[in-house]
Amino acid sequence: MRQVPRVVIAAPASGSGKTTVATGLMAALAARGMVVSGHKAGPDYIDPGYHALATGRPPRNLDPVLCGEERIVPLFRHGSAGADIAVVEGVMGLFDGAVEPDDFPGPGDYASTAHVAALLGAPVILVVDAARTSRSVAALVHGFRTYDPRVRVGGVILNRVGSQRHEALVRRALAGCGVPVLGAIRRSDAVAAPSRHLGLVPAAERAPQAREGVAALAALVASSCDLAAIVALAQTAAPLSAPPWDPAAELARAGHALPARAHVAVAGGAAFTFSYTENTELLEAGGAEVVPFDPLRDEALPEGSDAIVVGGGFPEVHAATLSANAPLRRRVAALARAGAPIVAECAGLLYLARSLDGAPMCGVVPADAHMTERLTLGYRTAVAARDSVVAAGGTRVRGHEFHRTALSPSHGAVPAWRWENGGGDGFANAALIASYLHLHWAGAPECATRFLRAARLRTGRPRP
Repeated sequence: MRQVPRVVIAAPASGSGKTTVATGLMAALAARGMVVSGHKAGPDYIDPGYHALATGRPPRNLDPVLCGEERIVPLFRHGSAGADIAVVEGVMGLFDGAVEPDDFPGPGDYASTAHVAALLGAPVILVVDAARTSRSVAALVHGFRTYDPRVRVGGVILNRVGSQRHEALVRRALAGCGVPVLGAIRRSDAVAAPSRHLGLVPAAERAPQAREGVAALAALVASSCDLAAIVALAQTAAPLSAPPWDPAAELARAGHALPARAHVAVAGGAAFTFSYTENTELLEAGGAEVVPFDPLRDEALPEGSDAIVVGGGFPEVHAATLSANAPLRRRVAALARAGAPIVAECAGLLYLARSLDGAPMCGVVPADAHMTERLTLGYRTAVAARDSVVAAGGTRVRGHEFHRTALSPSHGAVPAWRWENGGGDGFANAALIASYLHLHWAGAPECATRFLRAARLRTGRPRP
C-alpha cells in the first residue's frame, strides 16, 4: 500500500508557534497543488478547524489516550488516504506527556508529540521561538536532538526572528548541530488569530477572517521556509505496516450487525464546532444518515430526525441567540420527552440544561449552567454509573474535559460517569447522556454501536 510522506511539527514548549507553522505549511503546500492531510496530536478541536481550512480536508486527531496507541497508525492511514503529504501538528512541548507516568507504561511521555512521532516513524521539525535569544538556540536544539533516540529531529524552523543579523547569528550557532535550518520566520502581528477563554477562536466562528488569516500564513511560510527541503524530509518517513482504520470493521467487532437506517441530527454552526470526524464516519458506516443542523439559525430539527448529537463548542458566547431560538429548543425538548436517543457533550450539556448564565435553554437536563473563573482541563478515566444510550453500566472509557463552566447540580442522583479517582459527572437514562466528558468513538466503538442500535429502534415512530 502506498506510503504517505509525513512530518511532525513540534516545539520545546507551548506558545512557540506550532499552529502558525503547521497551518501555514499545510496551506502553502496546498497552494502548490499538493493534496495535504492535516492532523493534530492530542484531543484539541480548535487547531484542526484551521487545518481543515488550510487543506480542504476533514480535520483529524491522533490521540493515544482516547484511541489507544495501537490505533494511531491505522487512524493516520485512514485520514491521510489519497494525500500527497501529511503534516502533523504536535501538542505542548515535544516530550511532554499528557498523563501521569503511572497511568501508562513507558518513560512517562505517553501521548506526547514524541510518542506520536515515534509511532508514525515520522521526522520532526522543531519550531523554536528565537525571540530574546541567539546562540543559546543551538544548545537547546542539540539537547532535543539527542534526548530520545526514538525521535529524529530532522530540521529546525526559527520563529519570531528579529532581524537579518539575528537570523545570521542563530544560523551560525546551529551550523555544527547536525540539524538543518529549514526556515526563519520574522516577527509578525499580521497573522495572529484572536484568542479567548479556551484558546483560539474557532475558525467556524470567524470564517471570512480565518480564511484570510490562513492565506496570510501560507504566504508567510512559503516566503520564509524551504518547502522543497521540508517535502524531501517528509519523504524519509519510515514505512508503516498496519492497515488503515475501517469504521465498518470496528463496528462489526463491537457487535453492530444491522444497518441503522436512522436519521441522526448533528448540531453544528458557530456554537457547536467541537467534533471528531471519525464519530460521524462511524455513524455513517453503521447505516445512519447524518444530517447537520445549526441551533443558532434553524427553527426546526431536520425532517425525520430519530436521534440527536450535540457536541462541544462555545454556547456561552452565543447564549442569547440560542435562547432566542425558542422553536428549536421546544422541539429538542419534545423529542427528548418522546425518548429519542440524545448524546450531548460539554457544550451540548449546557444547551440541554434549564439555563445558561440566566438565559433559558432546552430544559432537558434539570440543572443550570454558569461561567466560572476556573478552567477544568484534562483526561479522565470514567466508569458508566448507569445504563445510557452510549454505555452499559460498568463500562470503562477514557475521555477528556475542557471547559470554564459549571452546573448546579453537577450531576443527577446517579451520575452518568464516575471518575476512577473519585467524583462523578453528567446526567443519563436509557435514551440520554449529557456530560462534560468528550469521547472519541474510534477508541470506544461500542458507544457508536449502542447509539446506532437505539437510533434504529426509533425509526418509523411518530415524532413530536
